[in-house]
Amino acid sequence: MFIIKRIHVPYESVGLVFREGRFVELLEAGRFWRFDPLWRTQVEVSDLNEPWLMLQNNQLKQLREAEAVAERAEFVDLNDNQRALVWLDGRFHGILTPGLYAYWKGLVKVRIEVVNVREGVRFEHAEAEVILKNSVSNLYLDVHDIEDGKLGVLYLNGQFAEILRPGRYAFWKNAGKVKLYQYDLREKVLDVSGQEIMTADKVTLRLNAVLTYRIADVRKVAETAEDAAQALYREVQLVIRAEVGGRTLDALLGDKTAVAREAFAAMKEKATTYGLEVLGLGIRDIILPGDMKELLNQVIEAEKAAQANNIKRREETAAMRSQLNTAKLIEQNPALMRLRELEAVEKITEKANLQIFVGDGQELSKRIVKLI
Repeated sequence: MFIIKRIHVPYESVGLVFREGRFVELLEAGRFWRFDPLWRTQVEVSDLNEPWLMLQNNQLKQLREAEAVAERAEFVDLNDNQRALVWLDGRFHGILTPGLYAYWKGLVKVRIEVVNVREGVRFEHAEAEVILKNSVSNLYLDVHDIEDGKLGVLYLNGQFAEILRPGRYAFWKNAGKVKLYQYDLREKVLDVSGQEIMTADKVTLRLNAVLTYRIADVRKVAETAEDAAQALYREVQLVIRAEVGGRTLDALLGDKTAVAREAFAAMKEKATTYGLEVLGLGIRDIILPGDMKELLNQVIEAEKAAQANNIKRREETAAMRSQLNTAKLIEQNPALMRLRELEAVEKITEKANLQIFVGDGQELSKRIVKLI
């Protein structure tokens, strides 16, 4: 059995010698021999180019108390409310959670930034973009992206914090309760289809409507309803039912825009309680049952027939009145009768290609009769 232990510490490395679990000395690069008959000595060789000392917590505590190591390494001890950002040679390396850590000084420039998460759950840093690109950051940070056209409502530990504009935001994990709600500010369309409603005269019909709206107050939307769109849908159903149910079928079909106009006014007021703004409301379709549609067609057909008959009677009356006026004029002016006779002769001769030599004007009517 060998009782002399040979120790080799490579270039740009150091050796940490522990005997029975206790740190005893720091070795620089080189070859060393140590008397160790019972094999109680352990040597941890650490590469100075990889500055993080990956040792057990009790070993790190001993190294921190050793003067030889304390001068060569930087120690950071984080409590439950602290995190640390580590930079090696100016490049982001990682994030440290609560615990004791050590990094060798010298070959690699080490920079450690300690952050108190109790002072702010939201992560903010001048080089946040670089930090968040590192895959290690996802283990310790919750990242949220708010797209263009949207706003975010942030709640920390159950309390409203702020309204967030489009951008990227990160929050420390296990540092507080974070809730972030995102809302699209663009105009939206709500289809209210297939609503079966009974009119005041007991006619059941189906109605389709469309409502356009947008978010006016994102905080009120987040705090007044779990689903603002669903709440708005329910409200417009009730409003349309109330408006249609208070009208007869004839009144509804006569002016369905009145229903939309009054429903729109009612919905504008109701929508404000949810933080929404109603931009428009229209009745798209009114669908009657099959038998009611047939009856309505018959009524319309009868009305149109009556209108056509009235127009025909009116024209006949106008024609008779015109003839009566003509007869009165001829009776009062005999010369007009002669002009009418001449017009009649002209029309007959044009069609029959005849030539008539008129002698005695008084015999004109008789001669025309003979020609015919």
